[in-house]
Amino acid sequence: MNIQICNFSLNPRFLALQTRSKASARSKRIFARTENDSPRSDQQQLNLSVLRFTFGIPGLDESYLPRWIGYGFGSLILLNHLSASSPINEPQLRSEALGLSLAAFSIALPYFGKFLKGSEAEQRTLPEEGEQVFVISSSIGDSLKEDLAWGTYVLLRNTSTVAVMISIQGELCVRGYWNCPGQMSKDQLHDWFKRKVDEIGLADVKETLYFPQYAGSALSWDILPDGTRSVFVQPLLQNIDESEKMDGFLLVASTAGYAYSDKDRAWIGAMADKFRG
Repeated sequence: MNIQICNFSLNPRFLALQTRSKASARSKRIFARTENDSPRSDQQQLNLSVLRFTFGIPGLDESYLPRWIGYGFGSLILLNHLSASSPINEPQLRSEALGLSLAAFSIALPYFGKFLKGSEAEQRTLPEEGEQVFVISSSIGDSLKEDLAWGTYVLLRNTSTVAVMISIQGELCVRGYWNCPGQMSKDQLHDWFKRKVDEIGLADVKETLYFPQYAGSALSWDILPDGTRSVFVQPLLQNIDESEKMDGFLLVASTAGYAYSDKDRAWIGAMADKFRG
């Protein structure tokens, strides 16, 4: 899988031109990095861990869980020391010192994590303008509707995503915050999104695209919510008789810059594999 990381403002006709003239389009792109993910064994391993562990408690940031564990066990060790009868033997003192050291390390772990690779992503913020929508094509089967509803929820819940769109054989599932008309029925919104997808040329994308520094402008994708900073597009391709057939795409957008790390993009790619035909 080739992931093209592009650092420039995205033009609405960029993707349409890409399919017509790949060579001329590439001369206008600035590639920060091209990654070659290989092995199917890695992909299969990712498919087994599509759902991430989370308590699902609103307002609870699981990244600070080690800190709360450290506070809890550190308090228990101190309480045990104060309630112990005198004199305290040396082995107990050594055990308590070791326990307090581990508790202190757990408390400091979230702070150390800020300096690790991939933790430099900004925090997402909800768009001040834009409509929060959830639209699924009526012609999609009930089983696939459930998968799309769950998949989009997981993407919004477990990543910095504020807007997600999945297209499968021309049928759409759109969820999150989008810059779309407010006074429309779901059927009208679905048709409106389909027209926008055709105008932008998303249905013709055959390469994975990542824009970590997306800068919106009047000429950019007007369907994305205001303040969008990162855009990731994962095409859904089928290999038929040694040729690739376009089956759809998965698009996620975030208001945080550099929102999707290598692991996030691999995980989103594994999620997209679930919807390939």
